[in-house]
Amino acid sequence: MSKAGYLYGKIRLCYNKEVTAGEGDKGSRRSMTIFDTLAERHIQEALESGELQGLAGEGKPLTLDDDSHVPPELRVGYRLLKNAGYLPPALLARQEAVSLTELLSALPPDSAEYEQTNKRLRLLALQMQQAGLNTDFLYHRYHDAIQQALNKNK
Repeated sequence: MSKAGYLYGKIRLCYNKEVTAGEGDKGSRRSMTIFDTLAERHIQEALESGELQGLAGEGKPLTLDDDSHVPPELRVGYRLLKNAGYLPPALLARQEAVSLTELLSALPPDSAEYEQTNKRLRLLALQMQQAGLNTDFLYHRYHDAIQQALNKNK
């Protein structure tokens, strides 16, 4: 048997093994996988050797994403996809709609490019609405204009 096969077998045996936490946890018992144990060991060694000193952001609070709306069993997968640069189709559509809106604001309203871009934005907004996505963010400029007109009449 190869060394890798042997280690794989050991990891499988130890995967759900309950281990006693280190002295820092006052001997409390908790369920740890072999991976948790290895990670803890590497972190402790890095702390002791000073490898984690002077890093950017040291002493500052962590900026954590709010993933409270994501079911706990999906959070790791979502985080991996996000870190890999993947966006769900709904967010891609929203991002494209925002880009089109910004492009429209920079184009002259009587140009052919404006008409083409506006047509693409309307189609995208319709697709988003059919998918059950909120498109109110696209119409904020109309909301502001209506609000100003109403305020003038008061």
